[in-house]
Amino acid sequence: MLFTPANIGPVTLRNRTIRSAAFEGMGKDNNPTPQLRDYHFSVAEGGVGMTTLAYAGITRSALSFDTQLWLRPEIIPSLREITDGIHERGAKASIQIGHCGNMTHIRTAGGIPVAPNTGFNLYSPTICRGLKKDELLKLAKEFGEAVNTARDAGFDCVEVHAGHGYLISQFLSPYTNHRRDEFGGSLENRMHFMHLCMDEVMKAAGNDMGVLVKTNMRDGFKGGLEIDDCLTVAKAIEQHGVHAMVLSGGFVSKAPMYVMRGEMPIHTMTHYMKQLWLKYGVRMAGRFMIKPEKFTPLYFLEDAKKFRRELSLPLVYVGGVIDRPGAEKVMNEGFEFIQMGRALLNEPDFVNRMKGDEAHRCGCDHVNYCIARMYSKEMACHKHLQEPLPKGIQKEIAAIKARG
Repeated sequence: MLFTPANIGPVTLRNRTIRSAAFEGMGKDNNPTPQLRDYHFSVAEGGVGMTTLAYAGITRSALSFDTQLWLRPEIIPSLREITDGIHERGAKASIQIGHCGNMTHIRTAGGIPVAPNTGFNLYSPTICRGLKKDELLKLAKEFGEAVNTARDAGFDCVEVHAGHGYLISQFLSPYTNHRRDEFGGSLENRMHFMHLCMDEVMKAAGNDMGVLVKTNMRDGFKGGLEIDDCLTVAKAIEQHGVHAMVLSGGFVSKAPMYVMRGEMPIHTMTHYMKQLWLKYGVRMAGRFMIKPEKFTPLYFLEDAKKFRRELSLPLVYVGGVIDRPGAEKVMNEGFEFIQMGRALLNEPDFVNRMKGDEAHRCGCDHVNYCIARMYSKEMACHKHLQEPLPKGIQKEIAAIKARG
């Protein structure tokens, strides 16, 4: 079943595998680069059904990093080169669209970061201001405009990011949404902004673009959304007629390792940071702020099965797929697709390897070097670097492996 064709709305994939929207960090000045192009070409050549360009901001205020894509008409020709090449290699192309909310800085966002409420985000760290109703309406329309731009750039699908503690998720979670108007309070009210965005996305998608939505099954910490409320959110998303849902979890500003599992290599992360104040601040406090979460294969599966029982639309499983038996187990539980991130960074041809060898297991050791590096440089597996690793990083990787 894993290697049979399947549809996401109007789009037919050659198999059930999708490269997840794991942030590549391979842009420059918010534009595509040859490195980004070549990486997605390698994944397409490696047999994946669809590859997803990650975390594209719908507008300037949506950007967290300079290495992130800003989805705007000016970059359509460069994106067309990428999507055409993906198609030539037999895969479909998707792009994740979203808004970071308070997870940014004035220089990157072009103004004071925005959020459901005015306040201070310790994890950026930065002050942020609450969005006004007319701004929310404008942002929702910009989600729709992003779909049209994606179509013009040759993408087959868009994936709306409504999880992980970014702006839509910030509105959904009681941890970040303390508004007292129709966008805050009850869960029904907190879903209001999400509904506005999804209305615009589905209207723009029409009958020729596939629409996926990534949403949380849990926020991953006390005071955030738990599974019952997340089920309510998922059912509300389903009512918009989206073509598939990606089930994830975690909050990058509060429980980042709940998303990815494992341990954050703090020394590695700070090694690549350029701002001295941030480097030493994270080095001192990072272990207290970024709680480890044990990695196990298929770590989201038990929660995801609860959503499978309650929902009718196609579901995409993501989280700890490291071999073909695991992928087949997910399929046998009734999920239509699987997404993979670190496995396809470690082995861009992982899908072809699974197809050729039923016992193949990806070579990723889940020490999260790639994640730690991603915040300052492009995402890369430590096993494939051209330059030698500094001794301090080698020591940290060995220690994390020893702790299991």
